Amino acid sequence: MLQTVEKQTAEIVAEYVAVWNETGTESRRLAVEALWNSDGAEFVEGVAFRGHDELCARINGAHKQFVASGLYTATAASDVSRHDDIVSFTIQLSTPEDEVAWAARVFLVLDGEGLIREDYQLTVKALAA
Repeated sequence: MLQTVEKQTAEIVAEYVAVWNETGTESRRLAVEALWNSDGAEFVEGVAFRGHDELCARINGAHKQFVASGLYTATAASDVSRHDDIVSFTIQLSTPEDEVAWAARVFLVLDGEGLIREDYQLTVKALAA
């Protein structure tokens, strides 16, 4: 059972990070729908993004600004932890030289199906101006 939970947790984190790097808009939408429940929400810097449409707009904007330019790739630090329905890890924007340019601690609250109900990103390393 523990191995199953660890594997599920690793898969959730990998899929979460992958959605930010996904190059296709439709593929990103499908990934959002597979990760978040229909009324799921992300909270970032005092702003809430609710439901698949707002989440897709948020992720599409971040992808265009940071990843599509080739300046950064979304990555995860090796600090994943889980307690019941809460998954925590650090997501990063890494340069092609593998330097971390930005980082946030992520707390995912999962529903009974294992989908993200709430997603909190708390910046721990701000992007340099």
